[in-house]
Amino acid sequence: MAVDHGKQRKRGGHAPQVQKREEYFRLVDQGVTFAEASSIVGINLRTGKRWRNGRHASGNRKAVPPIQAVAPPSVRSRYLCEAERIHIADRFREKAAVRAIAAELGRSPSTVSREIRRNGMRLRAESSQWAYRPHAAQARADARRPRPKPGKIGRNPELRDFIQHRLADRWSPEQIGQELRRRFPDRPEMHVVHETIYQALYVQGRGELRRELVRALRTGRAVRKPQRRAAARTPRFSHPMVMISERPAEATDRAVPGHWEGDLIVGRENRSAIATLVERSTRYLMLVHLPDDHSAPAVRDALTETVKTLPPHLKRSLTWDQGSEMGAHHAFTVATDVPVYFCDPASPWQRGSNENTNGLLRQYFPKGTDLSVHTREHLDAVAAELNSRPRKTLDWETPAERLAKLLATAS
Repeated sequence: MAVDHGKQRKRGGHAPQVQKREEYFRLVDQGVTFAEASSIVGINLRTGKRWRNGRHASGNRKAVPPIQAVAPPSVRSRYLCEAERIHIADRFREKAAVRAIAAELGRSPSTVSREIRRNGMRLRAESSQWAYRPHAAQARADARRPRPKPGKIGRNPELRDFIQHRLADRWSPEQIGQELRRRFPDRPEMHVVHETIYQALYVQGRGELRRELVRALRTGRAVRKPQRRAAARTPRFSHPMVMISERPAEATDRAVPGHWEGDLIVGRENRSAIATLVERSTRYLMLVHLPDDHSAPAVRDALTETVKTLPPHLKRSLTWDQGSEMGAHHAFTVATDVPVYFCDPASPWQRGSNENTNGLLRQYFPKGTDLSVHTREHLDAVAAELNSRPRKTLDWETPAERLAKLLATAS
């Protein structure tokens, strides 16, 4: 008796392909080539292609849509669109350089390089030749975009159970991460770093690991403790700093003399230094001798001795960066009646005149040299030479001439 195979297939004699499809797409998402994924699952290469891309109607065959529905493309310019991916594919086949493709699209070269690396594929196993298919790349990118995403631990029951059992045995997350790599060297889906385990425990709403397991950690904390909190930082100096934002406006516009900018230029291995003082209005330079060290007490004493030689109308303020050498700024202010204002972190332009002068001084005191060998007399000679140079910003007057005019006017 002949068997009608068509009727047998309709009655369910043929094994369902749902599990094979899920396994096939899981392998492809992990970076396995289409050929290898088809071989592992046990399907024909064309079957996998039909699952990925669908099939157009032809003759008596009906059109078949792709198994994975493609989400509508994003309109946000920060993401590559399908048209851009088509352009990348066309130029990639022409062996154009990544930088050339990026320039044509107005994108960063790293964006194009990363796109080809993430969504490209090897033509064969153990092959150095790559192919880039734009429509498949767009589908994979759209599938990755929805948020929130399930975590790696939550998507893998075997991984979750392994981690929970080790946490219950009081293993640390770092120990678990290393054990996973040792136990499963060829299974990247079983590899996580310790931070992933901590987030699965502490981040609310993920629910990837049982919350009670936090008690098995050595800290026993129910929540994470921030390592750095702005409000709890230790003050840099014993006396609070007065920031540059509180400096008088007359110092900012350089209209009134007597406001100074200061800094250190340091020598080889930071073992020697010279303090520099530049008056903001006249660009007049004073070099402060630091023969022994540049600790906070030494800088305080040397600056105090230097500033006390100035007339009262040239002692209005001093602006410095937040270097530790100004730890005794309060004692300096008490001794000289000169307030000290501190620049914001990583903002050297707030002491622009001083920074520029320090660059000029490197002609006399090169980097990597021992600055302690220079005597006070030599420092005074260098300062006098720079103060006698005409400056464009002073209408080609010298700092010494401009300061002399101010002193004459004041007297």
